Amino acid sequence: MKSKTIYILRHGETDFNKRGMVQGRGVNASLNEQGIAQARRAGEHLSHIAFDAVFTSALTRTQETVGQFSLNGTPTFSHEGFDEISWGNQEGQVASYEAKSLYADTVNGWRKGELDLNVGGGENPIQVMERQKVAMQKVLGIEAENILICMHGRALRVLLCWTLNYPLNYMDGFPHQNCGYYTLGYRKESFYLKEFNRVDHLR
Repeated sequence: MKSKTIYILRHGETDFNKRGMVQGRGVNASLNEQGIAQARRAGEHLSHIAFDAVFTSALTRTQETVGQFSLNGTPTFSHEGFDEISWGNQEGQVASYEAKSLYADTVNGWRKGELDLNVGGGENPIQVMERQKVAMQKVLGIEAENILICMHGRALRVLLCWTLNYPLNYMDGFPHQNCGYYTLGYRKESFYLKEFNRVDHLR
């Protein structure tokens, strides 16, 4: 299999992000004006890359983000394996004190290796990883050298952990912001990090 370069981009801002509301897999929000502007800047910044394929999650905000890129007919695929983690019954809610406490307790548990925990009956990181592995087999199985994946914050952290052979409880070591990206290389059936949390194009 040929080597690949994979750009992993977080989607642009939505009103849920702006208002500090819980989004997750079950909320199919669109980009707001700031999110569209961020996506355009990311597209301009990466315009020198001739992408051979583009993957998004099944959610609108990732598809709208790559819609701001000049892809010139590049094959684009959506896969639910790249969806955000499900935050269960907290999705679509204003982040109340109780919700923030639940989130903090769960994330602290993940950091301690308690990876079976979830928020509000949603997914845990292991479940997210397992569906991502299916999606990444699609990515690795196509004849493409430069690939763009547009996905979501917590899901991005999970993906970077397992592809780079870190335990999942290290996931918070991968910061992110809307339309920031990481770059992975893939060679001889192994992933390696080429660029860490690129956000300079957003300043």
